[in-house]
Amino acid sequence: MSKSLNVAIVGAGTCGLYLAWKLSQRGYRVTVFEKKREIGKQACSGLFSEKIFDYVPEARDLVQNQIAYTLIHFPKKTVKVWFSERFFVISHFKLDRLIADLAKKAGAKIILNHEIRSLPSGFDKIIGCDGAYSFIRRALDVPGPDFSLGILGFVQKRDFSDFVETWPQKNRDAPFRFWDKSGGGFIWKIPRGKKIEYGIIGKPLRAKQVLKEFLDVQGIQLTGIKSQMIACGLAKFSHPNITLCGEAAGLTKPWSGGGVIWGLKSCEILLQHFPDFISYQRVLRRFFGFRFILSETITRMVYFLGFNFPWVMPKEIKIQGDYILNFDFLSKLRNSKS
Repeated sequence: MSKSLNVAIVGAGTCGLYLAWKLSQRGYRVTVFEKKREIGKQACSGLFSEKIFDYVPEARDLVQNQIAYTLIHFPKKTVKVWFSERFFVISHFKLDRLIADLAKKAGAKIILNHEIRSLPSGFDKIIGCDGAYSFIRRALDVPGPDFSLGILGFVQKRDFSDFVETWPQKNRDAPFRFWDKSGGGFIWKIPRGKKIEYGIIGKPLRAKQVLKEFLDVQGIQLTGIKSQMIACGLAKFSHPNITLCGEAAGLTKPWSGGGVIWGLKSCEILLQHFPDFISYQRVLRRFFGFRFILSETITRMVYFLGFNFPWVMPKEIKIQGDYILNFDFLSKLRNSKS
């Protein structure tokens, strides 16, 4: 198929801008539509594995801090989780701005303050990268994913610690059982170098109150508070000329809500198969389907055991932070001692 293809990308987030950059480099005519007045996601922790540099090597200049492990604080036990590769704290806002500049230099056209209310006309291919409430997903008549609410804010205090802390929360609306997806979410603390970030991901109707109660007990007052809905759950779609990437396709990690690396992986798969959207959609389902099942099962098991049987939890484990494919939790459980 000719590289004179006209491609519309809806959403100027990380995935939309990355695709605009790479497709423009290949000679396709790319137009990005963004409903906001400026580029740059602000309601995001920006905690990325080193894989981010495989996609955007230039992002090394944006690193604010490095993270080696996380502490998961259950009520009666703390588990230390090592990452098999280091994580980096990066401003998501600056990352998006960086990729936007790369896309523009490659020839992409970016139109801001332009909300899409109908499918763009005059384009051969349309890619939805428009986030949790994706219009393109609705236009494809794809059922919506599960939603969580993310809230974050900052304490203006320097902290270059190499670990993050998390506090899992029980679902207060019902007894916690193994089949619950993620209990009541979790609260986090991330040292960003020149400041400290606190936040929560949880059920939309409860997250704000749960975070407030936690902060009150800790005597913490946040500034610069922002919030955003987060979609999770691989969407099922099939169309030869319209497709979805990133969070529009529900690609956020079930255990953390993070979506950049999963989203960029979907972009990588799309670029490998472009312009064959049917092949892309088939490979996407094959790659992420198993990973959703595996990670949701592990997340449920960790919450269930952490709240109900903390003595069987290992004191330390090691995971692959993006896909958990080398997760050795089960073997550790068999050999651990409380």
